[in-house]
Amino acid sequence: MEISELSERVEKLSARYGEYLGIERDGDWFLLKFQEEVGELTQAYLQVTGRARTKGKSADEIRDAFQLEFADVFCQLLLLARHFDVDVPREIERKWLSHE
Repeated sequence: MEISELSERVEKLSARYGEYLGIERDGDWFLLKFQEEVGELTQAYLQVTGRARTKGKSADEIRDAFQLEFADVFCQLLLLARHFDVDVPREIERKWLSHE
């Protein structure tokens, strides 16, 4: 799947979520929601690396939760980029891949 297609699909879901909850999805919301998801990923990371309570979850459940939180962070980052008209592939090319 192309990143632009993924971004479009994630945007549709996020817009529906915002409408349902009556949330104004402005620049602040996108950044703060991204930060919230990074916090949740951090908690999952601590669990998957054995540095936080398991809360009764099995190793497989902990690993699954970590992977799902990773997806949340990635999607929220795409939404943040989309909101601010960041062409992610182009900027990766400029910042990273130009040094290959």
